Amino acid sequence: MQQTDELEQNWEILIEKIQKMTEKTPDLNGVLMLIGVQELGQGIRTYSKEEKQDLMHIAICRVLSASGIYELEGKDEHGWPHWKLVKKMPFLNLENQERVLKEHVIEYFKQELADW
Repeated sequence: MQQTDELEQNWEILIEKIQKMTEKTPDLNGVLMLIGVQELGQGIRTYSKEEKQDLMHIAICRVLSASGIYELEGKDEHGWPHWKLVKKMPFLNLENQERVLKEHVIEYFKQELADW
């Protein structure tokens, strides 16, 4: 686990990179939405409320798959990825849930961005 200061520094670096690419300053949910859109691979378009929830789920599953928590089962006929839970996450309070997600999101972008 990253130390709090290191995590926050890396998070700020990530947010600055995303801000330069999108001209918006996303919060954690916004970053997860970007990951969901990227992982879906259908590009930027208007998504319904339900699809946005599904995109967030895709992103969370994708980033937590690096720790073996989720595993990709495959894609449905519409190209949407489906994940299965393979390892339960320990109970975490909201603050620690956010920390774990941020750590995994940072690792995702370190793998995905060539100029990290």
